[in-house]
Amino acid sequence: MKKLHLGIVVLVVAIAIFIQGCSADNYRATSVEDLRELIAQAEAREKTTDLAIAKLQPEVATETSGYADKSDKSYQDNDEYDRDYLGYLPSEIYGDLTEAEKRGLQTWYFWTGGNEGFFRNLALLSGGEADFLSLLDARPDSDPADESHHYQRNERFAKIGVVNDPGCTAATEPDEYGLWLDKCDRDPNAGGVMGTRKFPNPNFDPEKWDVAQYYALGNTKAQIEPPYNIGISCGVCHIAYNPLKPPKDPENPKWENIVSALGNQYLREGQLFGGTIPDEDFRKQVINNQPPGTSDTSRIATDHIDNPNVINAIFNLADRPRYEEVMNDGSKEKVPHILKDGADSVGVALASERVYINIGSCSDYWLTLHDPLLGRKAQKPFDIKKAEQECEFWPKTEARMADAEAFLTTLKPMYLADAPGGKAYLTKDEEVLTQGKKIFADTCARCHSSKQPPAEIAVDPERAKQWYRESVLSSDFLAHNFLSDDKRKPVTEIGTNAARALATNAKQGHVWEQFSSQTYKQLPSPGKLDLVNPFNEDKPLEFEIPSGGSGYYRTPSLISIWSSAPFLHNNSVGEYNGDPSVAGRMAAFDDAIEKLLWPEKREPKIFRTDRDTHLEIGELEADVPEGTPIKLLANLDPRETPSILQRKLNSPLGSKVLGSLVRFVPDDVLTPLLLKYNQAPDFIENRGHEFGADLPDEDKRALIEFIKTF
Repeated sequence: MKKLHLGIVVLVVAIAIFIQGCSADNYRATSVEDLRELIAQAEAREKTTDLAIAKLQPEVATETSGYADKSDKSYQDNDEYDRDYLGYLPSEIYGDLTEAEKRGLQTWYFWTGGNEGFFRNLALLSGGEADFLSLLDARPDSDPADESHHYQRNERFAKIGVVNDPGCTAATEPDEYGLWLDKCDRDPNAGGVMGTRKFPNPNFDPEKWDVAQYYALGNTKAQIEPPYNIGISCGVCHIAYNPLKPPKDPENPKWENIVSALGNQYLREGQLFGGTIPDEDFRKQVINNQPPGTSDTSRIATDHIDNPNVINAIFNLADRPRYEEVMNDGSKEKVPHILKDGADSVGVALASERVYINIGSCSDYWLTLHDPLLGRKAQKPFDIKKAEQECEFWPKTEARMADAEAFLTTLKPMYLADAPGGKAYLTKDEEVLTQGKKIFADTCARCHSSKQPPAEIAVDPERAKQWYRESVLSSDFLAHNFLSDDKRKPVTEIGTNAARALATNAKQGHVWEQFSSQTYKQLPSPGKLDLVNPFNEDKPLEFEIPSGGSGYYRTPSLISIWSSAPFLHNNSVGEYNGDPSVAGRMAAFDDAIEKLLWPEKREPKIFRTDRDTHLEIGELEADVPEGTPIKLLANLDPRETPSILQRKLNSPLGSKVLGSLVRFVPDDVLTPLLLKYNQAPDFIENRGHEFGADLPDEDKRALIEFIKTF
């Protein structure tokens, strides 16, 4: 059986080695100034939002009128990048946004930064395992071109958690190329799923195209150039169902049923990249155990740590705290702490640009700096100045970031009281609510509020307690409150699973070095972790956290937390029910908040293989028996794995020894080595954050009632 070496953090994407991205496209540049002039004229005439949008739409029709004729090579010259209008949205989505905010909304929903070239090469090099075109091709099982099952539009949400584009409908017949892509009349670049974009493939040759050959199994799968390349925007992860106007049918939403940046807690990200990988492949086990609503942001530039983390909701950005930190040039600047560990700490603009690089923009340069997925060589830092000079899409993306930030700043909390039937879930007992506010002030507000006491009060425990109570009890406590201090806290204090906090990509000498502040890179070690040994609980593991940035989590915001269970940074506390209705969200919230405040109700969660599988990590190869803790092997760094361990795993005995490990009979050689060279030997997913666990039950219930109002 053909195996693609995984690099195991893997899960999902197949090897993307030396993929082009920045200069791959041969499209003709279109003038942005013409569109800006049209916008300025519309503003000058004080036209309404609808008229301004209508003014743009004829330009789109003109620009894309030749898009459907792929037999004409001139279609390659239609540049969709240098435009303020990138895709269709109905006028009500824009509301009363300014023109800059409208451009930012377009960027958020539709801008790919040129990553469609990256994902085409990913499909080619992975033998079709990671192929977005195949993912969007909803051909029926009766179609002979491909024997494997393709997700149908009416099952995408249930199977992989994506949000179907309300402007599209299911294909009723194949297109001229034999592809069953959703019909999207208003937007020829729409891929049928929110956040996916369809572009003409400049390497497509109609004379050589054969859809059956494209889907042929073996080494030829996806090797022939298709008519379209598929790119993704930020929206593919962040666009979600509206908790205030949930869809009656999640497979067929209307525009009013979606929101821009709640974070799609139903998305099964791994399945987007590796849904066709056989179940007997260890990579598929990692994919299948990735919690819905999480993203592994270090898959490709791997840190050898399996650490998917929840997709952030974005609210009240104008109220997000900022802290003075030392920049890489020695200057000081007040910046927010972005990402779970607060590593992105040189400003919003560069943090946003880095996200686009991490999803395939400028990939012809980025992928020369590390060994994608495998991590068999040391990383080199991404040089921002080099990208500015040599990457086509760096300045194009950079030019859009101010407008994108302006749009995201407009996003406000979504309150349960405003949801259909939401008030029925809220207490009417003011005494209970007041008690909940006091408990929050005493127990939670020190971290989960952006409204903090002056320094001279904060150092006095009694005065601080009184200050927090007055703050939380005030009628405007929730107004302009980020519900987080956005500070980095030691994982030794928080107590949650440490995998994400141990990430290394933003540390000195690593790929994202220039996107983290000197302050971050000079953070001291938080100390040692005492961790559960899954093979011998009587011999806990001791792990020394290295200095230089590792070992911290920033405080997450609690805004609209009623709508986004399960909880914690890895969505590990609470049961996932896949139901975006108000009742479904509240059922998930109730379960998660119970387990958060009553940690004794949590069953320790260790992800294990559910069958015998096969594993390859560089030169490491092993048959992995059913029941093996996934992170035992997923967090190994092949560069630091000693030859004795490689020989041990590669030998027939290796499989037997792993089998004995599953039966909790440790091997004198293999067990210590596997644990010693594990980059993050923290196996319990749903542990920690036990603040408030010792409160009386009555106080916990009151606290829950207050939290529902966020």
